[in-house]
Amino acid sequence: MIAQGWNPAIEHVEPERSFNHYWYMWKLPMFGEQNVDVVLAELESCHREHPGHHVRLIGYDNYAQSQGTAFVVYRA
Repeated sequence: MIAQGWNPAIEHVEPERSFNHYWYMWKLPMFGEQNVDVVLAELESCHREHPGHHVRLIGYDNYAQSQGTAFVVYRA
């Protein structure tokens, strides 16, 4: 994701709402972040704050102006 130049962002939601509602944004997207450890630390921080939620990582592609990738990192 970072090697592609995409901007990472983190979202979380209650498991029962994961298919039919918007997910909550964890802070702001990490525009221009180049350090994988910073992204991993934010993922862990979100999971600690919301242990009963699914947490996913998104990579925003500036060129296509859309999500380049999205996947769940922590499942509740």
